[in-house]
Amino acid sequence: MGQSLIALTIFLGTYALIISEKLHRAIAALLGGTLLIILGIVSQEKAIHHIDWNTLGLLIGMMIIVGITKKTGVFQYLAVKAVKWAKGEPVYILIALATVTAFLSAFLDNVTTVLLIVPVTFNITDRLGINPIPFLISQVLASNIGGTATLIGDPPNIMIGSQTHLDFLDFLKNLTPVVAIIHIATMFLFYLIYRKDFNVSAELKKKLLDLNEIDEIKDFALLKKSLFVLGLVILGFILHGTLGLESATIALFGAALLLTITRDEPEEVLLTVEWPSIFFFLGLFIVVGGLVETGVIDRVARWSLEATKGNFTLTGMLILWLSAIASAFVDNIPFVATMIPLIQKMGALAGMTPQALEPLWWALSLGACLGGNGTIIGASANVIVAGLAEKNGYPISFMGFMKIAFPLMLVSIVISMGYLLLFYF
Repeated sequence: MGQSLIALTIFLGTYALIISEKLHRAIAALLGGTLLIILGIVSQEKAIHHIDWNTLGLLIGMMIIVGITKKTGVFQYLAVKAVKWAKGEPVYILIALATVTAFLSAFLDNVTTVLLIVPVTFNITDRLGINPIPFLISQVLASNIGGTATLIGDPPNIMIGSQTHLDFLDFLKNLTPVVAIIHIATMFLFYLIYRKDFNVSAELKKKLLDLNEIDEIKDFALLKKSLFVLGLVILGFILHGTLGLESATIALFGAALLLTITRDEPEEVLLTVEWPSIFFFLGLFIVVGGLVETGVIDRVARWSLEATKGNFTLTGMLILWLSAIASAFVDNIPFVATMIPLIQKMGALAGMTPQALEPLWWALSLGACLGGNGTIIGASANVIVAGLAEKNGYPISFMGFMKIAFPLMLVSIVISMGYLLLFYF
C-alpha cells in the first residue's frame, strides 16, 4: 500500500504540474518518471518495459516523412483547395478539415492523420489571419472519434480485437453507426460555438479564392518521391496485421527510404521532429507504469466490476463511463490491458458465451477511445497537436483545451450510452 500511495502521489503531482503549466509538460513527465525509479517504486528495467516504443517509433517516423513532404508545397496546395471548397468561410473550412481528419483516422493511426492535416490548417489560418486553435481542437476530437470506428483506428480497438477475435467487420458494423452520429453532433456543436467568431474581410476571401493551387507546388520531383513513400507507408499500415509488422517499423522504414531517395541531410530533417512531445510520452509511460506495477489501476478496475454486483447493464454503463473518465487522464492502453482479462474473467464466472460478452467490449472501446478527447494529454494525437501548436506560436493550455473538449467528450459518451442501451442492453 505504501508503494501504491507513493506512485499515486507522484502521478497526481505530475498532472498538477502539467495542468498548472509551471513546468513544460515534457519536463514534468520526465521528472515524475525518473522520481519513481530513484525511489525504487519501479526499476529501470521495468520502466523501460512500460515505455510504448511502438508509439514513439511511429511518431518519429511519421514526423520525418511529413517534415520532408512539407518542402514540396503540397500542404499549401491542399490549403488553397480547402478554402475554395468552403468558399472562404472559416467555420465551413473547420468542419471540412475535421471531417477529413475523422475519415482518415478510421484507417490510419490518429497521429499520422493529424501530422498530415495540421500543416494544412496552419497554412489556411495564416492566409486568413485567424486563430488556428479552434481548428486544431476540432481536429483532435475528430481524430479520436474517427479512430473509434474501426479495428485499426485506435490502439484499444486493436487490443480488444486481438484478445476477443472480433474482426474488422465486427467493429465496422457495431461502432461505425454511433461514431458517425457522434461526429455529426460534435461538428454541429462546433458550428454553434464558432460560427460568429471568425471575421475575415471579403477582400481577403476573394484574394484567396483567386489563387491557383497548382502554383503552390514548389518541387514536383520531391512531391512524387514523398507521395510514393507515403502511399507505401499507408498500405503498410492497412496490411500490418497480414505482414506481421508493427506500425513503428513501417513508419521508420518509410522515413529511412525517403531520406535515402531524397538524399536530405539527417541533421536538418531531424530538427522537424517534435522532440518535446516524444520525451513527454516517454516520461508519462513510466509514470502510468508506476500505477500498473503497484496495482493501482488493477484495484480500480476490480472495484468497478465488483460494485455492480453482477448487473450486466450496470456493468456495461460503468465500464463505458469509467473508461471515458480514466482515459481522459491516463494512457488508455494500460487501462484497456487491465480491463480485458477482468471482463473475460467476469464472463467465465457468470458462464457467459463470448457472444453474450460483446456489448461490454463495445462499451470498453467507446469509453477508452472517446475518453481521450477529455484533456490535452488524453491521447497521443492531442499531445502531438499541442506540441505543433506551441512550435508555431499558438500554445494550447491544459484548461483552455479542457474547457471546450471535456463537455464535448461527455456529449459523445452520453450518445454512446443511449446507443448501447437501445441496441445492446
